[in-house]
This record gives sequence, C-alpha cells and structure tokens, in this order.
Amino acid sequence: KGAEFPFQGTIATTDGERMWAFRYSSEGKSRTLFFSRDLTAVRKLAPDREVLFEVSDDSRLVVSEPIGDLPGAWGEFPEGSYGVVGGGEAQLNPFKPKAPAIQVAVPA
Repeated sequence: KGAEFPFQGTIATTDGERMWAFRYSSEGKSRTLFFSRDLTAVRKLAPDREVLFEVSDDSRLVVSEPIGDLPGAWGEFPEGSYGVVGGGEAQLNPFKPKAPAIQVAVPA
C-alpha cells in the first residue's frame, strides 16, 4: 500500500570543499531551512560563538532556524529546493525527485 507522504526532511552534507543542503517533503510542507547571507552580521549577533570566527568571510551557514533577527542576514530555502556552496559559488535550485518506474518488493 505504501505511505501517502513517504519523505520529510532537511538535509545538509559536505565533502570538505562543497556543501549541499536540501529542503523537501513529499507532502510539500517541509520543516524550515535557512542559509546565511552575511556572515559578518551573524558574527555580530553571536559574538561568543568562536566557530563563527574560525571560518572565512565568504562561508555560509545552514541552520533550521535563523540565529538572531537581523534583517537580510538569512535567506530561507524554498520548499522543494537544494543549494550548493563551494569554490566561491553559491546556487539555489528546485529539487523534484521522481519515483522509480519499477517498484521492488521489500521482504518483511
């Protein structure tokens, strides 16, 4: 029979050079995911967080909720999207997975 809405997730992963982050749910109501637009502004909001000063100015943070409430410091991933950051570039793209053409039974 299957689940009506089989997937809900916000995911981020890295290879040490690039970072990929995804916001998607099969229901179309994912939990939130945000990225930093301006690390300098985020550092001002949380000056006690040493890790913010250990990364370069062009680094990006991906968080489930914004740190602080500084206008313009955070951007929200749209529903059904993914972002790639690395090598001086940042991209935000639609993410629309397709169900496989063939269904395979999974033994119980």
